[in-house]
Amino acid sequence: MGKLGLEVGADIDFGVMRWLTVRVPGQPEREILLERPGGPGMSEETAEQVRDLVTKGAMGGWSILTTDDCRKTYETLLAKGVEFTEEPTERPYGVDCALRDPFGNRVRVTEVTV
Repeated sequence: MGKLGLEVGADIDFGVMRWLTVRVPGQPEREILLERPGGPGMSEETAEQVRDLVTKGAMGGWSILTTDDCRKTYETLLAKGVEFTEEPTERPYGVDCALRDPFGNRVRVTEVTV
């Protein structure tokens, strides 16, 4: 699915909301829920404010995808047009880099070495 190579796990339209999950191919036990802020849990005015904050990258939380080789994954995704907010960097736990998806959600790609 797109540049990260994820696949759709579930895509259910409940009328008032949509339940959409994505996952790494071959790993059906691990899914990421993608949620568009809105009803029925919040007013449209609040939902618009939350969507604006997400787009700006101001909301908390990260999705973390692990890899065996962060630098190689970085180069592969960069060649596909993925825009990164951080290049691969040595950390106490390994090597990681960061990007934001087209909607502003923050994603880290991490190679754990400890």
